Amino acid sequence: MTSQSTTSKDSIDATRDDGKWLSAFYDPVASLYTFSQCITLSDINADGDNKLIIADLGTGSYQMKLKVYKGTNLVSENTLIDLPTGVATFYMDQNEPRTPAVAVASGPYMYVYKNLRPYFKFTLPSLEINPLEQDVWNQVRDERIDVGVLREMLEGMRAEGTSLTVRSLRFIQLQAEDLEAFANQYKHTPLKKQTVITSLGTMKKSLAEEDAISCLVLGTESKQVYILDPEAFTVLSTMNLPSVPVFLNVSGLYDVEFRIIVACRNGNIYMLKRGTKNARSCIELNSQPVGLERMGKNIVVGCMDETLQCYTTKGKKLWTIKLPASITSMENVDHKSKGFKAVMVALSNCEVHIYKDKYLVNIIKTEDIVTGMKFGRFGREDASLIMTTKGGGLIVKILKRTAVFEEKDATAGPPVSQNIKLNVPKKTKLFVDQTMREREHCVSMHRMFQHDLYRLRLDAARSYVKALETSMNPVSTNTTEPLKLSAQVQGIGPTFKLTVNLQNTSISTASFNLLITFQFDDRLYNIHKTYIPVPMLVPGLSYAFETFVDCLSDKGISDTIKVFVLRQGRSVPIITAMISMPVSETMVVV
Repeated sequence: MTSQSTTSKDSIDATRDDGKWLSAFYDPVASLYTFSQCITLSDINADGDNKLIIADLGTGSYQMKLKVYKGTNLVSENTLIDLPTGVATFYMDQNEPRTPAVAVASGPYMYVYKNLRPYFKFTLPSLEINPLEQDVWNQVRDERIDVGVLREMLEGMRAEGTSLTVRSLRFIQLQAEDLEAFANQYKHTPLKKQTVITSLGTMKKSLAEEDAISCLVLGTESKQVYILDPEAFTVLSTMNLPSVPVFLNVSGLYDVEFRIIVACRNGNIYMLKRGTKNARSCIELNSQPVGLERMGKNIVVGCMDETLQCYTTKGKKLWTIKLPASITSMENVDHKSKGFKAVMVALSNCEVHIYKDKYLVNIIKTEDIVTGMKFGRFGREDASLIMTTKGGGLIVKILKRTAVFEEKDATAGPPVSQNIKLNVPKKTKLFVDQTMREREHCVSMHRMFQHDLYRLRLDAARSYVKALETSMNPVSTNTTEPLKLSAQVQGIGPTFKLTVNLQNTSISTASFNLLITFQFDDRLYNIHKTYIPVPMLVPGLSYAFETFVDCLSDKGISDTIKVFVLRQGRSVPIITAMISMPVSETMVVV
């Protein structure tokens, strides 16, 4: 047990940051408080130098800013009115130079920046207001009811599960002395019900090129997913979900075919396709999702129960990994020049684990808990890893060009080859015909099989009884004479050496008055000792008895010799062995 744990520990140490990453930059007081959804890398100036774009959450109430870094220098800042929930870059036109726009999701708005300047603000469509809520506010405006009645009616609606507007929810939370002033301030303002953006993604519109025009994909608190036109910023498609989306993963082209994998707040993962308005339930998780990445045709999900799980797009679970700590962030690694694809998982124990399929291939130790990660081209380096920490720090690491990730797990387990799928051949016409025949004649085939099986068991039982009756087995079944017999032949002929080994398998009882004799064809063989007396057999010891056998025929034929162990005065042998004699070599006279 100790040896196994030591080996496992050594193998894990071998996967740690052992020179695969260059520590390019670390600023523990960068004052960046953000998550992976609010970090992106893009060549926003079309100069071949990718910039780092971060939507900073600030203190959570103020100082929310959109920051742009060139290298490690802050080159631009734009103030945000509300907390950002996502950042993405996309191409919205075919103009030269090809500079992407920056989209920032914040509250109910989508802010679009072009050349780092405000360009457009998209507002989510207003939701339908409950008629009863609208009516009670109209009565307050017409002074038909007072604020006390208004509060009672709104609280009753909320208790019944009615979705209220922000104004009504704020009104219910006020103290009694503040209700009148609040109602007088807002009762003449039209009532609006606005939702907020919870997740953000991009989707290529008609071409798959890297600089092709892309649509924006928005997940909202109203359990809907919107796809926006990148030029007119109108809603191209609206899809409904059973719960609030928290993570989006988009693939495909809007004009051709696309898939949107959505992790929702109810702990389920849903699939959206082109041409469908409602989501298809795909995966039901055991715990809340904290990260979602797509690896080829598989979905990798990080959960709150400290597990990393992999599913197919049809919902079949492939594997589950128990992690040493809770997950704080996840990021997809796609190093195209090396063909390396993996998933990065940041943990609360100040480690970042890199998994290739289900195998742990690398561990990066960090100075603080990582809350946001982004892997991609930064500056002119293709394989850069940007990390933000819980304390507001900024870490930049670069993957060495000589780094090689071994295709094996850091912990003990089955070999990689065990997970390689077998190349199962396609069904042939003969196979299909045989299958149809078995379906049509299943009853008769089963009866025939049972009949043959009973015949086989009967023949085996008869042979066994015959062997017991004639003592034709090398191990004695008699409890009073527990003996074991074996024999071997040495030589190439015409004279052979025959060695008989006899053992008393009893625990404490010795065997007496035994003898060894042989049965053979005297026209073929001549045995020097046809009768061998056996001394007392001590339990547990093996005794060897030797004799010589002469082959009398020169025609190249052979036969069997039977060896009997008998007790003096009895004609039935205790045990028997049959020796198949080899073909004798012809005697050469010189």
